[in-house]
Amino acid sequence: MIPLRDYQPSHRTPVVTIWLIVLNVVVFLYQNSLEPHSLNEFIRYWGVVPDPEYFRPLTLITSMFLHGGWMHLIGNMWFLWIFGDNVEDILDRSQYVGFYILGGVAAALVHMAFNWGENIPVVGASGALAAVMGAYLLKFPHARIVTLVTLVIIMTTMEIPAWVMLLFWFGLQFLNGVGSLGAHGGGVAWFAHIGGFLAGMGLIKIMKTHDRYWHRPELRW
Repeated sequence: MIPLRDYQPSHRTPVVTIWLIVLNVVVFLYQNSLEPHSLNEFIRYWGVVPDPEYFRPLTLITSMFLHGGWMHLIGNMWFLWIFGDNVEDILDRSQYVGFYILGGVAAALVHMAFNWGENIPVVGASGALAAVMGAYLLKFPHARIVTLVTLVIIMTTMEIPAWVMLLFWFGLQFLNGVGSLGAHGGGVAWFAHIGGFLAGMGLIKIMKTHDRYWHRPELRW
């Protein structure tokens, strides 16, 4: 299932979300300007490496602004655009920055815990994005998401409640994460997604949100 848009209104311009997208794009364009050897060194230096010999704490933050390719970047930024504006809407902007960074850091730490000793760098905003999705699940569970779905061999769009789409997404991450245990080598950082999602749910519960946005009109299933 691929979300195309949601019907949950925002009451202010998502300035932080826009700047996060711009920053990710600018960093990726810089990455793209590097020749292959320099790019590999850049990723290894600024990405999260679970091997304690190469790990540097700063990379818990820097890694979330790097991406492994155009599709990696576009997919993450698309999800951030759909879900980020509403989470930003219920937080102060400085809170939202902190939420995003803490969610990404938590995701990276969970990935490290399940891949301790691996020397393959991990990059991407998907851990922080997963935190945004976890917060969205708790705050806007009944928001309608226009979603592209595949039914056997037919692709179509459906309006799906956020809680259905997000729990389905989380379930896939969990199953793939469990299935990847014991495997070595590159691939998708499933446990970063799981850790980020759960961190986002926890963070949004303890952060002060704007009550006036809690009871927006929503269609329910």
